[in-house]
Amino acid sequence: MASGSEEGLGLGSEEFDPISAKTDVELLKRAWRNEKASPEILQFQEALVQRAREQTQLSEGTVEEYAEDGTDPLRVSLYQMDLDRTQFLLRSYLRIRLQKIERYMIHISKTELWNRLSKQERKFATSCTDNLGKHLNQSVLSRLPYGYQDILKQSISSEEDDMVPEPQLDTFVFCKSKGSVGSFQLDDVGDEIVDLIADDLYVLRYKSIKALVETGQIDLV
Repeated sequence: MASGSEEGLGLGSEEFDPISAKTDVELLKRAWRNEKASPEILQFQEALVQRAREQTQLSEGTVEEYAEDGTDPLRVSLYQMDLDRTQFLLRSYLRIRLQKIERYMIHISKTELWNRLSKQERKFATSCTDNLGKHLNQSVLSRLPYGYQDILKQSISSEEDDMVPEPQLDTFVFCKSKGSVGSFQLDDVGDEIVDLIADDLYVLRYKSIKALVETGQIDLV
């Protein structure tokens, strides 16, 4: 980031406050880290993404104006660098979510995770699921014996949808508590308890702290 009064996304534009713009970049970076480290898809940050898109659009105009009016090239370069960072975070955040949808589309559509998707992501997931079903039916399932033609189950005798990939919630993740949570129970019986102290780094099973991630008490790193 540039320093001093020129710090943050969207500087030089009267429509945005540099301090709030910088805060949104930090929030976007946090959402990106959490999404990247989480084995399951998290809640879509709709308001934040919308603000980031608007800010980058205005900043692109500002950079172009500065480049055309003879502003110091170093200053323009700093603005452009700031803009590039934010665009990378935004694109990467959205790309990671699409990759998770492609991998777990059926599981997501059958669980509460569906409510975490944006409207556009739901359309994408529905389209992917339909296309996958049509492709498998035409290329594989229609040629298999009766009882083995289900896209969700290995056979008609399966009690669960054992052909549907699911996120591995037992995965260990690096995490950092934003505040002092205190003693926290990691299992159902109380055999595993950890004292979560602010800013300390921990390596824990995701499923044990997923509720804290969802409420924003813990960040993944």
